[in-house]
Amino acid sequence: MIWAKEETLSRKEMEELQLIRLKETVTRIYEKVPAYRDKMDLVGLKPEDIQSLKDLARLPFTNKQDLRDNYPFGLFTVPKKDLVRVHASSGTTGKPTVVGYTKKDLKTWTECVSRIAAMGGATEEDVAQICFGYGMFTGALGLHYGLENLGASVCPTSSGNTQKQIMYMQDFETSLLVATPSYALHIGEVAKQMGLDPATDLKVKIGLVGGEGMTEPMRQEMYKIWGEDFKVTQNYGMSELIGPGVSGECLELCGMHINEDHFIPEIIDSETGEVLPPGEKGELVITCITKEALPLIRYRTKDISRLMYEPCKCGRTTVRMENLSGRSDDMLIIRGVNVFPSQIEEVLLKVPEIGAHYEILVDRKNHLDTMEIKVELADESLLDSYAKLGELEKKIKNSLRVVLGIDAVIKLVTPRSLQRFEGKAKRVTDLRKL
Repeated sequence: MIWAKEETLSRKEMEELQLIRLKETVTRIYEKVPAYRDKMDLVGLKPEDIQSLKDLARLPFTNKQDLRDNYPFGLFTVPKKDLVRVHASSGTTGKPTVVGYTKKDLKTWTECVSRIAAMGGATEEDVAQICFGYGMFTGALGLHYGLENLGASVCPTSSGNTQKQIMYMQDFETSLLVATPSYALHIGEVAKQMGLDPATDLKVKIGLVGGEGMTEPMRQEMYKIWGEDFKVTQNYGMSELIGPGVSGECLELCGMHINEDHFIPEIIDSETGEVLPPGEKGELVITCITKEALPLIRYRTKDISRLMYEPCKCGRTTVRMENLSGRSDDMLIIRGVNVFPSQIEEVLLKVPEIGAHYEILVDRKNHLDTMEIKVELADESLLDSYAKLGELEKKIKNSLRVVLGIDAVIKLVTPRSLQRFEGKAKRVTDLRKL
């Protein structure tokens, strides 16, 4: 189901709409946000200089530090009395980033999420169970209002207490699950421990996952647990941009459609800031063109992707962003080699003898970088054979060396012994930074 006519606009129609909204947004931030005005004055740019979408590249970037430097409301274009909702990040590495919404912003957010949900197969017939944590995190309430707007029945179970989550799934006949990919896998694992087969004993047929990236091997793990008919799509967003609702996969599974009438995407070279042509991989930059309270211009997401402008088989004409291949700030440099955790995950999830959960520990010993990867065995009986364990360790190590170009220490552990996460999974510990 295609939710809104804007999802099928021609490229010419979309770009005309984007330019109108971009001009309005740039004028507003220049007049109302001193920090933006200072940035534009520094490069000698006035709002009237924006005459085409190509002029977007002349505008200065915004990053997370800008939000922290202007904490809490310094980048807002509306007075505090016009805000009807405020959210914030956890702030674990300093001041949190604060975002706010006017009434119009909440309508925009709800509309964007309804589109994403419809792309993933959600309908008014669904009973949706939201297993994101409710609170200052934008994920839960974003999906909540979008799904309600679509007509689905929403169960705001939040995260945690997994056995009770499964009880609700049984009793409410939940058909749609909202969770992080890792927590969706964990729910399935616990259901199996309870003697249930998630594919047949539960009625969950749709998964709208987000909050962390999902690789294709992880999608295959989803099918193994929830059944081959499980429709699992991932969606993308950031609290700074709006929350969930920036983009999402349709059932063709060929990239995430961006709500272009609300967000203009660019791909840049992370080091030079140069805008890259369509199809090239780099850092995703997003400009918000319909938000009232906090319309960020050229926000550097740090996420690595590429843009695909070819129309999709689903009928939507909006540009698609390739599923994320990592984050520029998540990249590990180990003995001079660039390593993304997503590369490691893709290798591990192709090994049938191990499970979907893993931990990466990076350290420095005797002035040399080391990397240890803990992975769970899928079958505890493998622990009975040192020979088989040794062969499996060697197999994983060799596969990683082919992809990464460096060696890692592989540590095989018993099933279900690694930590599970109800929210975003923390897979990497870099002791070099501590």
